[in-house]
Amino acid sequence: MSVFKLKAIILSLLISGFTLASEPHSLIESMTDDLLTGMEQYRDTADENPEPFFVYLEERLDGVIDFKWIARNVMGKYRKTASDEQRARFAKVFRRGLVETYGRGLLAYSDEKIVVLPPAGDSGKKRVTVKQEIHGKDKVYPVAYSMGRNKQGQWKIVNVVIGGVNLGKTFRNQFTQAAQKHGGDVDKVIDNWSTKV
Repeated sequence: MSVFKLKAIILSLLISGFTLASEPHSLIESMTDDLLTGMEQYRDTADENPEPFFVYLEERLDGVIDFKWIARNVMGKYRKTASDEQRARFAKVFRRGLVETYGRGLLAYSDEKIVVLPPAGDSGKKRVTVKQEIHGKDKVYPVAYSMGRNKQGQWKIVNVVIGGVNLGKTFRNQFTQAAQKHGGDVDKVIDNWSTKV
């Protein structure tokens, strides 16, 4: 299984049209089921006209992933010197980049078996890790979703670790390297941002 295909599968597990459930494991399971069913409507048309597909993905991601929180963390120490406008602009660019990058790979998803592992005493916590396994033909790919409860009591995905690769840290390192390359110019980092890992 290619890295791109694996990323596509992982993103597919992040997306759902459901209202956030009170239990994060149920949310991940519902998201998976919903997406795998709903994605079929775009499989034949997304290559020719991807924009409706991207809109579909973005609408679902906005309700499930805390993009603003993730983007601030990806900016690392640079978020302190960035303006409110720069932080908002980066969150928008970051969100759209993920949607487009992973959205293009979702069509590669086939019939892998996906299993949400049972919770391990997470009741009452404000932050939990939901573990999932993707059973490919030759290998099992572990996925860990870091989820936090926001002020409204909703569970949101705040990070994903895929096969031991922490996407939050990977993107933060990418932002730091880009900022160093551009002499600390956050606007240049945002203008040249790519979510390809």
